[in-house]
Amino acid sequence: MTLIGQTSGAAGGPPVGDIIKDATDASFMADVIEASRETPVIVDFWATWCGPCRTLGPALEKAVTAAKGAVKLVKIDVDKNPAYAGQLRVQSIPAVFAFVDGRPVDGFMGALPESQVKAFVDRLASAAGGEDAGLDEVLAMAKESLDVGDLGGAAQAYAQVLQHDPENVKAIAGLARVYLAGGEPERAEELLGMLPEGAKDPEIDSVRATLALAGEGASETAEFEQRLAADPDDHEARLELAKALAGRGQMMEAVDELLKIIERDRAWNDEAARKQLLTIFEAAGPMSDVAKTGRRKLSAILFS
Repeated sequence: MTLIGQTSGAAGGPPVGDIIKDATDASFMADVIEASRETPVIVDFWATWCGPCRTLGPALEKAVTAAKGAVKLVKIDVDKNPAYAGQLRVQSIPAVFAFVDGRPVDGFMGALPESQVKAFVDRLASAAGGEDAGLDEVLAMAKESLDVGDLGGAAQAYAQVLQHDPENVKAIAGLARVYLAGGEPERAEELLGMLPEGAKDPEIDSVRATLALAGEGASETAEFEQRLAADPDDHEARLELAKALAGRGQMMEAVDELLKIIERDRAWNDEAARKQLLTIFEAAGPMSDVAKTGRRKLSAILFS
């Protein structure tokens, strides 16, 4: 292993010499213990005669460099500096320890595949790389749970974020979405009241649009269907049918009914069908299949 000098790191990161260095027993307190109070430090105990060390070292350096300063790497030759290796009871090398706030929190022995080394470094950078990084990871987990219908898991994750950041816009919007999916629009409405003044996020707009649809009620559709059977051009009945379908979550069916009105009379009632259609697109999300398919069908009608 050779000491990397003051060369540039990964794009946007600090010089490599600031994040990767050789250390000694004499500098261990400063380079590891004290430094880890500000930035996580990985300590790689190695020796010149150690074959696996020559494999692990470059993988560690690559992963740490890619972390762009979120983690530091300190390399210690155990033949020349045996004191701290002894204190940490290093019995074989390579031996790797991760230090945070002056104490070891993780580690492994032996050479690992590069993918596992990267995962080790990324995990340390994410866990100790600032609260925001950790919250982003929890938010991603919450959204994944919500997408697969795990409302309990999503609610727990969003609540965890809000414990650390009570005004986190994405967590508030996400938890409101959980309440909506669980049939509790009133609680979703209350939650939106927690939003900071002027907060903006596409998910907030989507939740509010969904609340608007829910507020219009998921009424029975039989009456409107009977009216349409008697008169297919009863646009008022078709609009109310679309609102009822959207209120119960049948977004695509509601879109199809609104498109029928637009196809027959796009200007009817001050373009009420088109306005309701846009509300549904917003509720479903601009990148949802409902919005994409609906816009494609609408374009076909408007430009036919």
